[in-house]
Amino acid sequence: MAVGIKLMDLIIGNTIKLTKEECIIIEIELFARICEELKQMMQQQYEDYFKTLKITDEKEKEMIESNFIRNIINDILSTEEYSLAGIAYYTNTPEDVIFEIAIGRNMSPSFSLSQKIIHLHRSVRSNLYDKIFNKIKTENLLVAIQ
Repeated sequence: MAVGIKLMDLIIGNTIKLTKEECIIIEIELFARICEELKQMMQQQYEDYFKTLKITDEKEKEMIESNFIRNIINDILSTEEYSLAGIAYYTNTPEDVIFEIAIGRNMSPSFSLSQKIIHLHRSVRSNLYDKIFNKIKTENLLVAIQ
């Protein structure tokens, strides 16, 4: 829950007093929104690849979804701030499990592992997450005004 509260504090601030249940609901919503933004970015990144495959939008989304955590791990590795062993240590997960996700053999990691990997990704790609947080803030402000 600490990760979610940190996310919530970054986006809406910690001045609002909420119940534990309200914090959990907001945490889930924020996590879902962040994941959706990351998936949209991945879809844009692979746009040319998808065009060459000539697949439907539905199939594109399915491919992004099934390779989501794999792409996050590979993006962490591309920064050279963490190795597979480092990701495994950070997430308290055996290195072979991280390796299997990274190569696409395990396409359904647990939610808690996925959350830890995204948290690590946030630490190595802080500028990307700042843009996502600002977009979420702006969208929520616009909704509140309407």
